[in-house]
Amino acid sequence: MANESENRRDGVWAQQYELAIGQTQHHKLGHVRLWITLLEKEWQVRSETREPETDPVGWTESIGHQLPQANVSLQRFVREGESSAVTFIPAVATLPTVIRPYHPLTIPGGTRCTIYVGTMVWMKICVGAKQTLLTEIPLAVPSLTWVGRNTMEGELCYSSSSFGRLVLEALPKRAWRATTPVTIINRRTEPLLLERFSLPTPLLSLHQNERGQLWTPGVVVEVATDMNSASLHMDEGLLVAAGPCRQVAPAREKAAKGRLVRAIDRVFG
Repeated sequence: MANESENRRDGVWAQQYELAIGQTQHHKLGHVRLWITLLEKEWQVRSETREPETDPVGWTESIGHQLPQANVSLQRFVREGESSAVTFIPAVATLPTVIRPYHPLTIPGGTRCTIYVGTMVWMKICVGAKQTLLTEIPLAVPSLTWVGRNTMEGELCYSSSSFGRLVLEALPKRAWRATTPVTIINRRTEPLLLERFSLPTPLLSLHQNERGQLWTPGVVVEVATDMNSASLHMDEGLLVAAGPCRQVAPAREKAAKGRLVRAIDRVFG
């Protein structure tokens, strides 16, 4: 039998994989290592997140019989029926995500700009024809931050580990991050200093292009002249640069129709 390294392939979102009893599928995805094992009466999921030494690029998977060391965390799930199929579905963050430009950016009055941001996704491990959810794993260690006027008024958010970029080509594309274009319109006469921005991640759906990259619809933020509030709305389509895409995951939360108006300190905190 060929060894595991010889069977290594690129991992794919929303693709069904078939395992035989006793087999383990091993994934290397960013800083996460994942092992999915099929037994006669159960599924086993092992995972670990390693300290980043370099900036990994690819996602590989292989099927064999090798398990990690015993100290790797283990979750066990009852296997229902005879299905041996497992599918990996990406999911956006459960909380808004705070994005920072590479350096603070000033948007003059009456102008707009578009920044491109990459946010991490979670991996949903689903089994069977109905894609029953076993568990979901963050593909990076989520860091929490607070956005708001003070410690009593605001909301808990995740903090993105990557910077927003003015040039799309400068944003690293990774299988475990989704790309979102954010257009900020400053309708005031005074300049707007953009140091950080709270992206409403749970309202975004996920789409995959032919290169395996994940994209979300764009977000438009409009800062009103009174500077007390900002309105947000999601684009209906995707950026042309994404190319042909298929939706691989819906938004976690359904957005209200029309614009979402939020206090300015909840957006730029």
